[in-house]
Amino acid sequence: MLKIKKTKFKDLLIIEGKSHNDERGYLRELLIEKQIKQKFKFQLVSKSRSNVLRGLHFQYKKPQGKFISVIKGKIFDVAVDIRKNSKTFGKSFSLILSEKNCKSVFIPAGFAHGFQTLNKENIVCYSCTEYRSIGNEYGILYNDPYLKIKWPMKNSKITIKDKFAKRFNDIF
Repeated sequence: MLKIKKTKFKDLLIIEGKSHNDERGYLRELLIEKQIKQKFKFQLVSKSRSNVLRGLHFQYKKPQGKFISVIKGKIFDVAVDIRKNSKTFGKSFSLILSEKNCKSVFIPAGFAHGFQTLNKENIVCYSCTEYRSIGNEYGILYNDPYLKIKWPMKNSKITIKDKFAKRFNDIF
């Protein structure tokens, strides 16, 4: 059974798994829906080289809850609470997720999400509670001073869209 840890952010959970290793490789449980009481509509995978920064992304009209796991590599994962009535509105949460530490995170709907890759090759699996809503996707500037996120690596590879995303206070 997976071990679930609560955080100071309402409904944001850390999931600690266990890798069962032998001479063939390993087997690892990622997700048991009934343990976190969520249903997931679709899944996707991203593959990134070292020092790639993706985010901070969110859907405003159709917010997604996301279950994030690292299949290969290591990432610095970040969630920013954008739920206006939340005690932690505007605050960020971060942790290291890796193939080795077997940790995953469930980020509930109402958060912006992003990550920075820390290994040469990184494969990240996302399970989402809502479908992708093209035209309803937004971004918060990853290095917005208001958020005070301490990204571990400098000069990340980012998209033009992420480079010119809006500051938190310009959106909210």
